[in-house]
Amino acid sequence: MARDTGFPAADAENDFTRQRRRAELSRLVNWLRREPDDVNEILPFDEVVAALGRIGERSLGLQVIPVNSIVGSVDRTSDFDRYFRPTSARIRERWQRLAAAQRRGESVPPIQVYRIGSMHFVSDGHHRVSIAYAMHWSTIDAYVREILTRISPDGITQRGDLLIKDHRRLFLSRVPLTGAQRKAVTVTDPWEYAEISECVEAWGFRLMQEMGEFVGRDTVARRWFGEEFLPVVRMVRAAGMLPDHTDAEAYLWVARERYRLVRQHVWNDEIIAELSQRAPRKHRSTSP
Repeated sequence: MARDTGFPAADAENDFTRQRRRAELSRLVNWLRREPDDVNEILPFDEVVAALGRIGERSLGLQVIPVNSIVGSVDRTSDFDRYFRPTSARIRERWQRLAAAQRRGESVPPIQVYRIGSMHFVSDGHHRVSIAYAMHWSTIDAYVREILTRISPDGITQRGDLLIKDHRRLFLSRVPLTGAQRKAVTVTDPWEYAEISECVEAWGFRLMQEMGEFVGRDTVARRWFGEEFLPVVRMVRAAGMLPDHTDAEAYLWVARERYRLVRQHVWNDEIIAELSQRAPRKHRSTSP
């Protein structure tokens, strides 16, 4: 960090110039490394909420929050990068004015943020957050409103992660698993959630035909997991197949190949033995 001159206006100007330079250097480094375009983008609040599904919100009042937990914005995603460094000189005047005021010891009102999981999204106070990052503050005062979501926000680090969260949310609306069962069904390719949904719904239709009565989604999901998914996964794991796949990915692969092989919705040791000869040895590369 550069040494201060003791002149608030000059130091604020230097801070802004330094942060702009860092933003441009980071963008260049990411381009040279061929990183995804969204790796350095600030997370958009509305897109995150849409992917996770809002079920409610509540006020948590005034709190002290970690500056590095602020990773998104409600409406200023084009003005700052992921670390709230200015992306253009357009906001220079206001940024430097606020930074100089803080250096003179003037009071700074708390920012306003939304909390989703451990992440915070700024609704008011973007320049103050940017200055806090520039001055290496560890915490900042904030009025917090917590957003409660249908699925967990864990695992979101960049904008591209929202696609798989959105597909998982839709999957769980069609296949409403709960608890440990919900956690057990995960894939890395977002489009496979739709394919598993189709498998479960088809299995549920066959179940209702056998029973001669309607069965709700909750019951179908629970019975599919216990009567179809778990037995198949156990057979696959016992045969040593697809070790680099998640349980759900392994289930989906053998379900596809089983039908191609025998054209029936049945499972037995002979089918698993035949499929083990066809199983890929390495996990295929997928991206959301």
